[in-house]
Amino acid sequence: MPLSSGKSSIDLFFNPKSVVVVGSMGSPFFGARVVAFNMRKFGFKGQIYLVNPKYKSVDGFDVYPNVRSVPGEVDLAVIITSAEAVSGVIDDCGEKGVEAAVVVADGFAERGAKGAALQKRMVETARRWGIRVLGPNTIGVLDAWSGVVTNPYYIDYDSLRRGPVALVAQTGIIGPQAMSFCDMRLPLSKVCDLGNKCDVDESDILEYLGDDPGTKVIAMHLEDVKDGRRFMRVARKVTAEKPVIVLKPGKTEESARAVQSHTGAMAGNYAVYESAMKQAGILLVDTFQELLSIPKIFAYQPLPRGNRLGIVTITGGGGVMAIDAASRMGLRLAKLSRESIEKLASIHPSMASHPVDVGPAFPVSDDPRKLYKGSWSIVLNDENVDAAFITLYATRWFPHKEIAEELSRLRETGKPVAVWAYGPRIEDIVSLYQALEEAEVPFFFTIEEAIKALALTHHYAQIKEKLRKYVT
Repeated sequence: MPLSSGKSSIDLFFNPKSVVVVGSMGSPFFGARVVAFNMRKFGFKGQIYLVNPKYKSVDGFDVYPNVRSVPGEVDLAVIITSAEAVSGVIDDCGEKGVEAAVVVADGFAERGAKGAALQKRMVETARRWGIRVLGPNTIGVLDAWSGVVTNPYYIDYDSLRRGPVALVAQTGIIGPQAMSFCDMRLPLSKVCDLGNKCDVDESDILEYLGDDPGTKVIAMHLEDVKDGRRFMRVARKVTAEKPVIVLKPGKTEESARAVQSHTGAMAGNYAVYESAMKQAGILLVDTFQELLSIPKIFAYQPLPRGNRLGIVTITGGGGVMAIDAASRMGLRLAKLSRESIEKLASIHPSMASHPVDVGPAFPVSDDPRKLYKGSWSIVLNDENVDAAFITLYATRWFPHKEIAEELSRLRETGKPVAVWAYGPRIEDIVSLYQALEEAEVPFFFTIEEAIKALALTHHYAQIKEKLRKYVT
């Protein structure tokens, strides 16, 4: 049972006007002072208060002996203390009028009976004051737009790419201290680590993100679901408007036991979860990498009208592998029109087939870029094609930015595109990846991942149509 309800209570975690951080100040790499440093670095403009009775000031911040002594109003508390001390801090927050708390502290239900008792006591204290609690055992939230970062670990970069992708997880590795969001160019709106979910749970966050105008796609790592019926109800409503992508670990008995020791949650039967989530319109992925990479195709690209796949490749073998992957994932190779085949043949006779292989013509072409550009346009404008998979050869001799801009213009066809590239130098592949991501062209590091991303856009287009009828 939540301590209170309503969007405004959840919004306090992401858009507070003032934050108090309670905890240790000694380490430059972890603790309350690091939270304050991170928030300033990422652009939070609100008031930050620090609390620790052993200090008077730290890094230019005044430090107060307790939350009650903070001079101004406080919207959000971040608590980084021992588990035993948390309930007392929550009491102080209640007296101060704080309405939301991120409990970073661990040592609760994930640690056994003693920890579970401490967690129960904390929840009872928070409920008495009407305080919403995220955690415990969490790094909390990140809001790319407001600059709120409750992460207690030093973050080794100072900028993020803002965008429409929200990430939710029951693991701290979703946070910016662990993920190279800066280099990944992932267009983030919000990030949330649910922790032990003593109060705020996956349904609360999903409902909030469903209403969030800055979020277009939601990716969730869920070790368990706290209230299955509510989650199903919320998911149906949200997936009618926005794609929800879920990674559900705990498929084996061994991993399910590990889930309980991680967050104190009961993982349950995976087959039951899988069936229920599919009924709710959720898109399931199999790996953490897919959870991080596939959302961007929904952020950047339109949804397809059907499942007919166009392929333009510089490697014939890669094209064959793409066909196999497409067949497994519900896509089929498009049959290009006679007009398109004739146009491709006019560029080079070896390209008059599908998949379109530009490889044989590459060594004899005066301008290999024309092979790329001409074939992309022909295939994407073919009325028999709904989406396209494109392979590139990453080399320093090709202007990556120019290629990215040309691919970006293909969005005008109203059809999604996914790109995979290979090459002899990793640095050239990374450079091409970064250029494409900046141009909002989704790049994937394996053929199968790119095809799966396109397949999920097709699946979601079908889900959206069906659920919109169901919800209305």
